[in-house]
Amino acid sequence: MKKIKDAAAEFLANKRIAVTGVSRSPKDHGANVVIKRLADRGYEVFAVNPNADEIDGHECFPDLGAIPGGVDAVVIATRPETAEQTMRQCADLGIDHVWMHRGPGPGSVSKEAAEFGRAHGIAVIDGGCPCMFNPTADFGHKVMRGMLTLSGNVPREV
Repeated sequence: MKKIKDAAAEFLANKRIAVTGVSRSPKDHGANVVIKRLADRGYEVFAVNPNADEIDGHECFPDLGAIPGGVDAVVIATRPETAEQTMRQCADLGIDHVWMHRGPGPGSVSKEAAEFGRAHGIAVIDGGCPCMFNPTADFGHKVMRGMLTLSGNVPREV
């Protein structure tokens, strides 16, 4: 097991990151907040949404395999029931860092997806948000991290 802070630092050391579940109705949607924050912090980001060509200025790709040159890491921000399919695609593509987004609600965390990913050598963070950790954090997300760690939505170790 690894402390969440160390796992987050390893994840955020990757510079080409895909975000699944980016919404065409972005108002405060978790995936849209994450992709914007990563882009603002200098990451090369890729939106994944099979139902859109472009969202918030980001070209959309139907799946991870369609991203030219691939990616180093993936934020899963879809419904939990689709997380395992995405995790399987990550394993097939050799992507070895995956973060399943989770704020105050159920988020995108799937126990089956996490188990599958770990069994296939993927470093999985199953909860919380990349915006809660440096270098992408802001004050509000840091406060949320503290509260959601107490509730269990942000794991202490992964």
